[in-house]
Amino acid sequence: MKKPLILVSNDDGITAPGIRHLVETVLALGAEVVVVAPDSPQSGMGHAITIGSALRLTKNPVFGPEVEAYECSGTPADCVKIAKHYILRDRTPDLVVSGINHGSNASVNVLYSGTMSAAIEAAIEGLPAIGFSLCEYGPNADFSHAAEWVAQVCRHALAHGVPAGTALNVNIPKNSDTPIAGLRLARQARAKWAEKFDRRLDPYQRPYYWLMGTFENLDLGTDTDEWALANNYVSIVPCQFDLTATHGLAHLSQQWALPLPASGDAAVPPQPVASEDYGVANQN
Repeated sequence: MKKPLILVSNDDGITAPGIRHLVETVLALGAEVVVVAPDSPQSGMGHAITIGSALRLTKNPVFGPEVEAYECSGTPADCVKIAKHYILRDRTPDLVVSGINHGSNASVNVLYSGTMSAAIEAAIEGLPAIGFSLCEYGPNADFSHAAEWVAQVCRHALAHGVPAGTALNVNIPKNSDTPIAGLRLARQARAKWAEKFDRRLDPYQRPYYWLMGTFENLDLGTDTDEWALANNYVSIVPCQFDLTATHGLAHLSQQWALPLPASGDAAVPPQPVASEDYGVANQN
């Protein structure tokens, strides 16, 4: 049988331990693996792309002769773009995987994540995509328990596909004495970072600022990714790149009376709007 073609990227850089574990895991599935990853850490870059400077692409044998690997000077989203449109050209990956990230990308963290932005860029291109993250920070994070869960999710994706227009956000609990309870489908928890900037002085007494914060989970639901991780489940959240807040359409059409007439035309009083006009519940 033809080997599946799997494209691998990340945001921690091509030499990070997490991407090595991911490459080894998908190789063990019998896949042909192509890697395009940043040449330096790109954590927190979100979905940034490079448009004002040149991209550099260099072949890197870091994963051995079995793997065609490149390091790219750009962001994770750049890596997927250049892989799709230049390196692979007329070849279509059967799956795109990103990670394994050093640290959680659950809840609101997905918005800042370069790991998930690589996966979402693939989804924009119509490719099945998954971002993997381990809930442990630092270069010495223990990935030893992650392979079986990464392999299981990838096998399901190859066999059954990923919903169109989505990328799966998979977060794996930190390794501990308690066995992982299983895989759990979840929604993104409502949470935020309580942030502040610490003002400091450099050796020349010039001020600089360091972003600091504490993660606050505001969601008491038992169907969220944060609940799943707290209870030692691997969480899977399907994420979409359509950012339309569909519940806001009905509110704005009614409370704001949108669309408003052109300037100078007679104002039209607000009219009730049927929910089916927008495919959403009629909520205020």
